[in-house]
Amino acid sequence: MKRAWWKEAVVYQIYPRSFMDSNGDGIGDIPGILSRADYLAELGIDVVWLSPVYQSPNADNGYDISDYRAIMTEFGTLDDWKRLLKALHDRNIRLVMDLVVNHSSDEHPWFVESKKSRDGAYADYYIWRDGRGGCACDAEPPNDWQSVFSGPAWKYSAARDQWYLHLFAEKQPDLNWENPVLRREIFDMMRFWLDLGIDGFRMDVINMISKDAALTTFMNGPRVHEFLQEMNAEILSKYDIMTVGETPGVDPALAELYVGENRNELNMVFQFEHMDVDSGPGGKWDIRPWKLTELRAILGKWQRELDGKGWNSLYLNNHDQPRMVSRFGDDSPLWRVKSAKMLATMLHTMQGTPYIYQGEEIGMTNVAFPSIEDYEDVEIRNWVKEERERGALRDNELLKRIHYRGRDNARTPMQWTAGKGAGFTSGTPWLGVNPNYAEINAEAALADPDSIFRYYQKLIALRKRKKELVYAGSFEDLCPRNEFVYAYRRTLKAETFTNAQPESDRSILTILNFSGEAQDIGFLTDHIDYAGDLVLDNRSTDEKKVPLSPATLGPWEARVYLGEGN
Repeated sequence: MKRAWWKEAVVYQIYPRSFMDSNGDGIGDIPGILSRADYLAELGIDVVWLSPVYQSPNADNGYDISDYRAIMTEFGTLDDWKRLLKALHDRNIRLVMDLVVNHSSDEHPWFVESKKSRDGAYADYYIWRDGRGGCACDAEPPNDWQSVFSGPAWKYSAARDQWYLHLFAEKQPDLNWENPVLRREIFDMMRFWLDLGIDGFRMDVINMISKDAALTTFMNGPRVHEFLQEMNAEILSKYDIMTVGETPGVDPALAELYVGENRNELNMVFQFEHMDVDSGPGGKWDIRPWKLTELRAILGKWQRELDGKGWNSLYLNNHDQPRMVSRFGDDSPLWRVKSAKMLATMLHTMQGTPYIYQGEEIGMTNVAFPSIEDYEDVEIRNWVKEERERGALRDNELLKRIHYRGRDNARTPMQWTAGKGAGFTSGTPWLGVNPNYAEINAEAALADPDSIFRYYQKLIALRKRKKELVYAGSFEDLCPRNEFVYAYRRTLKAETFTNAQPESDRSILTILNFSGEAQDIGFLTDHIDYAGDLVLDNRSTDEKKVPLSPATLGPWEARVYLGEGN
C-alpha cells in the first residue's frame, strides 16, 4: 500500500447555497464561505469539497450547469472564488470542486444548439432517440427508463422532433460520452480549473457516463473504464490531486475496477450500499427500520474487500442524504451530542478518507417542516406530484417520509448563532432554518469544551498523529450478531507500506454502543485487556469523573484503544 495525502486527509463538504450568506439575499455565497475560513481551519480539516458553484438556472441547486467556466451570479464572481482558493491554501486546506459531466443544464449552449438540428456541430453532444417503433413523434418514449427524480427519463423536443435522455430532472439532459469531441471539451474544462490551482474533483454520478448503444444499461456501462482511463491519461495524471467518484450501484468488486491502485482511474468512490439499509423493496421512499447487524455487515464487507486493493470513502450524510444523527443516532436533547460523537468515532476509525458534511460537526438534525410546500428540493417535489397523482398516500404520510429521508434535511442553512436567521443571513433564507438553531449552533459549540465540534477536533488530531487510524486493515468484527454493540479491530502490519515502514505491528480496537441503554461488554474484556491505551472516548467531562467500567458500555458510548498488535 502506498501512502498518499488524500488518504490521510479529512474532507469537509460545503453546500454553498446553505453555508453562509454575505449580502443578505438569503442565499449562501462564496464571500460567505471566505468569511468562515478560520472556522474551517480551527476544526482541523484538510480538504474542502465545494458543491457546484458554476453558472446554473438552479433546477437542481447547481447540479444543472449552463456554463462550466463561470461562477453562478448568486454566489459571486470568479475573482471571489480565487480569493477563497487562496484563503484556503494559506490555511493549508486544499479545495476539491464538483465535476458534473454526466449531464448539463438544458440552458447550456451545447444543448441549445443540439436541439435545433440533427446535423449541426452539437447534434451528437447529447443522447437523442426516436420514439418507440421508429416513430419520431411524441407518442412513445424510446424505452421505459425512469428518472432518479421520478417520472420518465425521456423528454420530447418538438424543435428536433426527437426525445432526449435525462436520468435526473428534465432540465438535466444526459451528455453523450461516445462523442470524442465532447470528451475533449470536458477535458479542456477540467484543465481550466486545475490550472487555476484546485486540488481535485468529486465526480457526480460518474459511473453513469457510459450507456450502451441499445440503451439497456445506464450504470457501469461498457466504456466507462475506457473513458475514465482516457481522462486519467489526458488530465488527472498530470496533477497531484484527489479524485472521488460518486458511483451508485457498485459493490466492492466493481469499486475495485474504479479505484484499484494500478487501474489508473480514480482514487476512491462514494458507494451507497449502507445508505440503502433502511430502504424497502420500493426504494428510497419505502422506508423500513434498519438493524445494526445489517449496517455493520455492509460496512465490514467494504472494509475487508477493498483492503489492499482500493480506497474507501467514509460518510454517513451529505447534501443528498438526511442528517446522520437523526438517521443513525438519537437526535433527542438527551442523546444527540453523545450519539453524534459515537457516529463520528466510527467514521474516523475505519480505513478510508472521512467526509464531514457541513453542520455535522455541531450535530445538526433533520427538520420537520409542517407543510410540503415548505420544501424546495426537485426530487421531493417530483415524488410528491407522482404520489398525489397515484392517490395511494395522503399528505401526512408523504410528510412523514420526507421528514425522515428528504434531501432538504441536509440543506437547511448552517446554524452559526442563536440570532436572527441562525447567523446564516440577515435576510429571508432561501430554505427555512431548522427551528432548533437557538440550541444547536456553531457559536455555542465553540464555547463548550464538551461539544461535538471539540470532539471532532480531537478525532481529526488523533488521526493526524496516529497513522494507524488511517491505514490499518485486517478488519475484524468482534460481535457480528450483536444489535447494539459494534466492536471491531484493525491491525497495521509493519510491512504494510511500500514507501514507509512502521516500527512494529499496531492494533486499533473500537467499541461503540448504538443504543440509549447501557450494554454488557463482558465478552470483550479479554480484547480490552490486550488492546493497549485508551486514546479516545466520548464521555463528557462530568462522566469522566467516574472510572470506565470494563464490563459495561454506557448509552451511546464510544471507545478507541491503540497498542501493539496481538
